[in-house]
Amino acid sequence: MKKYTALLLFALFLNGCDDGDLTVDTINFEDIEQSQACGDAATSTLVYKLKTQEALLLQMPAGSFRNENDSTYTYNIDSKGNGSYRVLYRAYDGTVATANICGTIPPSTPKITEEWIGTDGVIEIESNSNEIPNTTDGSSRITGYTHSVIFRNITFAKPSGIQTNEKFVFGNYVTTVPSASLVFPADQQVRECSYMKGVYNLNTSFYLSIENMDTDYLLQNVVTPTNQPRRRYITSTENMVYYRTVKSGTGTFTDAAICVEKKPETPTVDQTWTGQIGVENKSGMIEVTTTVVGEKTFTHTIVLRKVRLVKGVKGKTGFELGDSFVLGTITKTIP
Repeated sequence: MKKYTALLLFALFLNGCDDGDLTVDTINFEDIEQSQACGDAATSTLVYKLKTQEALLLQMPAGSFRNENDSTYTYNIDSKGNGSYRVLYRAYDGTVATANICGTIPPSTPKITEEWIGTDGVIEIESNSNEIPNTTDGSSRITGYTHSVIFRNITFAKPSGIQTNEKFVFGNYVTTVPSASLVFPADQQVRECSYMKGVYNLNTSFYLSIENMDTDYLLQNVVTPTNQPRRRYITSTENMVYYRTVKSGTGTFTDAAICVEKKPETPTVDQTWTGQIGVENKSGMIEVTTTVVGEKTFTHTIVLRKVRLVKGVKGKTGFELGDSFVLGTITKTIP
């Protein structure tokens, strides 16, 4: 009798041995802080998270992650799980790596042992800019955006049946963007422009302008007393500050492309950032210091103080030019 009992226990033991397959009842990737992407993180359509033997995949069209501090935006998971907005979970019989996800020809191992397909629900994304301050000069620059992703009322079709989660946290996905350099040519020469009723300085990839400027006051040919520059504030109708960047591959900015009423087809403006309205003695200030060179030549140095540039309909995305940002100088000679 003892002999048969031992054989039965041994058989049960063999039946319960782990053959390398992962048995899955629930999935949770919240402890994996950052997700990864195949290829260029800014344009990739496939974002994923990995555990030792598990992968959670999110596929969306390029541009679905918006580099804006906008309100939360949503996308519907495709009902059949094979369209533009896909969510997949996979379990493997061995260690899974990036090559298993992004490889043109996937390796033969590990093998997928279980797959869950998202068939319904909503992909909810909240984006916030990563604004890095410079405590030395009061400036800041945006280095990228963090996108927080949650699946709402997601339905998975899995081998054992249908499962619905009211809230499933995918986690964060970070995109990077080039920081605004805002470095002008060495001569720092500002141009006047009658079309914009103001002035601007430029580099090949961007320009910074003051439009509808109070030039009669700010640029008058009178020397300013020491430490007493002329000052005006950014308003919604006067002394408006704009920072515009060129769209990659469309050319470079030149005077002929900026100071004209009818803009040429190229280059194309990619982004427009607007200076926030000024607050007296606090922010959004335009200051001009005037000196005389010779008898009839005056040099006006234009400085932007505590100007914040924002973009987007709600103006939530922005960065600081700094406590004292020199736009440049403009020289005038009177008859």
